[in-house]
Amino acid sequence: MPSKVCFFSVLLSPLSSHFSTSVTSAKVAVNGVHLHYQQTGEGEHAVLLLPGMLGSGETDFGPQLKNLSKKLFTVVAWDPRGYGHSRPPDRDFPVDFFERDAKDAVDLMKTLKFKKISLLGWSDGGITALIAAAKYPSYIHKMVIWGANAYVTEEDLKIWEGIRDVSKWSEKTKKPLEALYGYDYFARTCEKWVDGITQFKRLPDGNICRHLLPLVQCPTLIVHGEKDPLVLRVHADFIHEHVKGSRLHLMPEGKHNLHLRFANEFNRLAEDFLQ
Repeated sequence: MPSKVCFFSVLLSPLSSHFSTSVTSAKVAVNGVHLHYQQTGEGEHAVLLLPGMLGSGETDFGPQLKNLSKKLFTVVAWDPRGYGHSRPPDRDFPVDFFERDAKDAVDLMKTLKFKKISLLGWSDGGITALIAAAKYPSYIHKMVIWGANAYVTEEDLKIWEGIRDVSKWSEKTKKPLEALYGYDYFARTCEKWVDGITQFKRLPDGNICRHLLPLVQCPTLIVHGEKDPLVLRVHADFIHEHVKGSRLHLMPEGKHNLHLRFANEFNRLAEDFLQ
């Protein structure tokens, strides 16, 4: 079993207080690196939370780790290699970095002895989830994604160039990432991410994973915040059109971080779909 590196409690409602109230953190060797994850709940349904660019379980999924049903689900939030506490190594962005993350994520959950899992993927984590569902269909039960895109356009590049310089980010957005990484690693890795995502524009049709969408077999819920300034509605529509049998749910006031800003609504939506 992986060793526990920290332990803390989260508050639960009285109705679920007889289930485990703890979130455990640990690191385990997977594909040549040590991946950090957090785990909570005692349900038979295993759910992996996949964070966005520069993200980690603790920065990206606090309301989900705290409030998704402990009775129904065993929830795991991971830090992809080079992010969060899955360092070393430093994060890099070869052209197959999403495929690498998808394999790492699946192999992490297999290492933790989960026989089948569902995915909740945000932003880059949504792309990773799509690839994992397409490449490992027998292992993925259901999937919820939001803020994801399957290809890159010129308009996308202009948006992302606007976030290259982290000194221009809002203090609220910067603060947890600076605390996690230190300013230098945070700033350097953001620039590397922009360069990494830009390379897909040079591929045919700006392809990230659009060719894999028809291979997704699991029930899929696509959530889109209609005020998302980073990922435009066209991307959600495209994924919905090309993932067979998928559902699209629009949140009129939602932005990119809709699962944090409207956590209760999002958690209810996810729980209902996963059940």
